[in-house]
Amino acid sequence: MSLDAPVDIAGVDGCKAGWIAVVRRRGQAPEALIARRFCDLVDALPDDAVVAVDMPIGLPSFSTKGGRGPEAIVRKFLGERQSSVFSIPSRAAVYAADEPFSTLDRWYELHRQASGIARATSDPPRGVSIQAFGIFSKIRELDQLLIARPDLRERILESHPEVAFWRLNGGRPMGKPKKVKGRINPEGMEERRELLARCGIERDFLDGPTPRGAGDDDFLDACAVLMIAARHARGEALPFPDPPGRDGHGIPVAIWA
Repeated sequence: MSLDAPVDIAGVDGCKAGWIAVVRRRGQAPEALIARRFCDLVDALPDDAVVAVDMPIGLPSFSTKGGRGPEAIVRKFLGERQSSVFSIPSRAAVYAADEPFSTLDRWYELHRQASGIARATSDPPRGVSIQAFGIFSKIRELDQLLIARPDLRERILESHPEVAFWRLNGGRPMGKPKKVKGRINPEGMEERRELLARCGIERDFLDGPTPRGAGDDDFLDACAVLMIAARHARGEALPFPDPPGRDGHGIPVAIWA
């Protein structure tokens, strides 16, 4: 495993401030930065850069048990970490609440609205978890970009941190969770730092300060999917499913590792 790649690469995760990206330009050390909008990050990179992002790409019109195909496939690899892979509902449910949240009451009202649409567009009927609902705005942001710019679809790829760690760890899931009851688990974080260091990311970088507006776990997740961007740029990454599916807009649907 290494960060060597023939093009610039980036690993990206959503965070409180927008998006945290770990970028490695050819021949340079990686750097961590915050972008308020995903398109700002894309525009700051060369036209051939490969970007792996921890965010669902490609939305179904109708959802079945286990969510989209990629989610159902990769969960079986992750053992006790499989709950980290959310089931993403239909595009109609994701777009049901496309507005800023002015109050907590409005948040819950829109969550109920999205859940109702999700149940009507799934079999068996399934609502929306609070965790999944919390990232809908970022799913929409990325989805709208890929609908508007088809040229990006082959070099912006969906990955997942725990699937990336599984791949980097020789096909074994991580032994400890990153969080326990919503709080950072130091042992789980250290397990992941050690693995990333063995894979070629400098330990000083991994131990450095996280950019303001992102969590330490967001930073490590971005580092993990950066490794998948490097694998993809070298032609070594694998899609689940293989070959990737396509949604109603022609956007590829796969989790890469």
